[in-house]
Amino acid sequence: MASVDSQVEQLLKEATAESLISLIQQKAKGVKGKKETAVKGPPGKYVFYFSKTFSEGKPGMKAILGGKGSGLAEMANLGLPVPPGFTITTEVCALYYQLGEKYPPELQGQVAEALARLEKETGKKFGDSVNPLLVSVRSGAAVSMPGMMDTVLNLGLNDVAVEGVAKKTNNPRFAWDSYRRFISMFGNVVKGISGENWEHVLDAQKKKKGVKLDNELDTDDLKAVVAGYKDVYKKSVKEDFPQDPNSQLWQAITAVFGSWNNPRAIKYREINDIKGLLGTAVNVQSMVFGNTGATSATGVCFSRNPSTGENKYYGEYLINAQGEDVVAGIRTPQQITKEMSINWAKENNVSEADRVAKFPSLEEYMPSAYQELVDIKDLLQGHYRDMQDMEFTIEEKKVYMLQTRNGKRTSFAAVKIAVDMVKEGILEEYEAISRVEPKQLDQLLHPMIDPKLKLKALAKGLPASPGAAVGKVVFTAEEAEEWVKKGEKVVLVRLETSPEDIGGMNVAEGILTARGGMTSHAAVVARGMGKPCVAGCGDMVVKGNECVIAGRTFKRGDWITLNGNTGEIIGEKVGLVEAALTGDFGELMTICNKFRKLKVRANADTPRDVEVAVRFGAEGVGLCRTEHMFFEGNRIAAVREMIVAETKAQRESALAKLLPMQRGDFAAIFTGMAGRPVTIRLLDPPLHEFVPHDASGPEAQEIAKALGLPLDKVAHRIQSLKESNPMLGHRGCRLGITYPEIYDMQVRAIFEAACEVKKAGKPCAPPEVMIPLVGKVEEFNILKENCHKVAAAVMKEQKMKFKYMVGTMIEVPRAAVTADTIAKEAEFFSFGTNDLTQMGCGFSRDDAGSFLGQYVELGIFDKDPFQVIDKDGVGALVKMAVAKGRSVRPKLKCGVCGEHGGDPTSVKFFHTVPLDYVSCSPYRVPVAILAAAQAAVEEDYA
Repeated sequence: MASVDSQVEQLLKEATAESLISLIQQKAKGVKGKKETAVKGPPGKYVFYFSKTFSEGKPGMKAILGGKGSGLAEMANLGLPVPPGFTITTEVCALYYQLGEKYPPELQGQVAEALARLEKETGKKFGDSVNPLLVSVRSGAAVSMPGMMDTVLNLGLNDVAVEGVAKKTNNPRFAWDSYRRFISMFGNVVKGISGENWEHVLDAQKKKKGVKLDNELDTDDLKAVVAGYKDVYKKSVKEDFPQDPNSQLWQAITAVFGSWNNPRAIKYREINDIKGLLGTAVNVQSMVFGNTGATSATGVCFSRNPSTGENKYYGEYLINAQGEDVVAGIRTPQQITKEMSINWAKENNVSEADRVAKFPSLEEYMPSAYQELVDIKDLLQGHYRDMQDMEFTIEEKKVYMLQTRNGKRTSFAAVKIAVDMVKEGILEEYEAISRVEPKQLDQLLHPMIDPKLKLKALAKGLPASPGAAVGKVVFTAEEAEEWVKKGEKVVLVRLETSPEDIGGMNVAEGILTARGGMTSHAAVVARGMGKPCVAGCGDMVVKGNECVIAGRTFKRGDWITLNGNTGEIIGEKVGLVEAALTGDFGELMTICNKFRKLKVRANADTPRDVEVAVRFGAEGVGLCRTEHMFFEGNRIAAVREMIVAETKAQRESALAKLLPMQRGDFAAIFTGMAGRPVTIRLLDPPLHEFVPHDASGPEAQEIAKALGLPLDKVAHRIQSLKESNPMLGHRGCRLGITYPEIYDMQVRAIFEAACEVKKAGKPCAPPEVMIPLVGKVEEFNILKENCHKVAAAVMKEQKMKFKYMVGTMIEVPRAAVTADTIAKEAEFFSFGTNDLTQMGCGFSRDDAGSFLGQYVELGIFDKDPFQVIDKDGVGALVKMAVAKGRSVRPKLKCGVCGEHGGDPTSVKFFHTVPLDYVSCSPYRVPVAILAAAQAAVEEDYA
């Protein structure tokens, strides 16, 4: 990219004073790039004209002109061949709905004035019998929503104008083809007449003629089609097709504004989290025609490959066609470049001779037009400094540009384009960071369904954990483990999961549940494991050894595929594409690390988690959940013995069996982290989660046998552990206070592991022991003193001495409010935002799914607060706790280890608090790194 100095030198002669001042200011700030500033039009101005000779739109007006209108104005200002027209602003769309589907009084006069200017510039008249003006009416919101809203082409045609077009062009076939297209499009978009009605008429005429393609019909055939279309229109709406062009125009404008709130547009905005827009703009533009014959064409192209990100011109076109033909799939599109065309022919078993004769590339068929498009795409990509998605029409060999916008791209392409544009000097490093969406990285890190496959989803649940899973259905964790041992790939299907299912979840390709939300057990554990998960599928009923999904029954061993990115369930075996962490991915992470201020740790419970976390760039473990280790192998038996034991001696006997197991786990985690910090949370869940559900079943009998107790005593003990509200019951630090020997064993295991690693000459950071669910400082003090005693004893036994920290998890609102008192004793805070949200909002995270969706829909919450931090409520508790804590301990280390630690929006909030680090599942570490870098860039380069 040219330096600011060279830009100034280049522009001295022609630049305005404003642009020079802007460049000089940029130089003073040391900023090479520039951020577009939003610009508003004059109050009460609702129509903006654009053409090569006069364009009212300015850079920064996307919010009111929409993406399409802004792009047209900008291309016109650049002197590119853009058919003239005008844009009705998004403000009118907002007013249209505010005024009860009526327009502001000034609009009609402004449209008439713009239409008169358009007639003067083109030399054509609306509805004229000799030289009629035809226009397109197209939507265009500030954020691209491809195909979601409506378009009408060839508007202005009627029974008189069609004859005028035929005579003027000396091409009656083209005129009648355009008229039949207009009637069907107007009837569909404006009047809601189904496309099938038009297809029946067209298919009947092709059958009568004995041809297969639309372009094989002659003028008389098309006149018959027009007559048939008029009949369809009249039968459907009980009136003749409108002949007044002004009536056609206003009906089309109203239809496009109406399409802002059609079901598919609303759904698209929901899925893509598009909020805060005024509405859609309406673009009225002079028609140019790609369907006038063999020297005309229409197409869509990209300045780079949107699938791979390669810096290669990419696109398709059709000869003698209009824009909708390219996307309709009725005819086989042809490739823009010769290279693409040859590759396409090989993939579709088309001989080179047939390719050249029947499917030539634009590069070969119209070399002059092709070269002009290459020059335009280079200019636009350089101007916008991003990959462009462009629409064009070639009319009698003359190129016209109809649209340009920043192109949508795959996650692979997004990373490659950002990194390549830095290397090419188009972008600065800080700008490249903003060109990749964090959720795109999430997709990169997991196996994906092959995007080339066309699949129909059977049902849909919540996309709880990204990636794709293909396997045979099993219904219990035990079955999953048994089948995997035999070499099978399985998907674990459950009504809901519990901690007991951890083994089956660990070996399964993916998890599917009928119940639960985005922070349910299945979702949280699956994300931590990097397992695809679809949760809360309302269309699924699980009964014993079978389930019914959307009316289809699945039995044990039936194939199923889960798309964890979308929540879709596909009732067959589907091919997957393995995620590949390319060199571009690594380079992007390196760039991010230069800018971010938040450190990123991982929630890791096993050596395997640690390995993945380190590979993805984690700088430590922010949460090691010791209870997850209890389900490994045969450990659960010892845990259950400890829980059911009647005496302290029995409990300590059982804990003695667990000690070497936990010590080994911690040693492996310390070793894997190689000197990076590790925060270990002592036992948190209520004890009932570890005992058998059936108090008298086989597992309970095994416990009774091991302890030498009668079964009824064991059963009674199991029943006594059940609580009405276990998440607010006997868990966390409360367990440590009532059963101190449990925490003492875990602390001993931590410090013995640290000694073992240090004695082996391996790096080991000072252990960070975290006491969960503290609400009062007195709770913390009791357990901290116990921890100090055990740590001192171990170091004395091992003849070693090293630093360590004892801190707490802030997850009870009372702890946040009294954080200054707690911080006098605690050496670090880690915010458990899952529980803090649950208690702060008064929602049960296991039950809130039944109403939170509606809360978001009604705008009570912008997002599900269990997925995205509630900034004003729970976020305020976090800010308060950090401020209070640091008021008494200025260097207090503060992090977050809840699910929010991997959510991009939440990460950006935590940057502002500011926290020292966020911690998330290993597979979300790169997402958090990118989000943290974006937060820093937004702050430093605003």
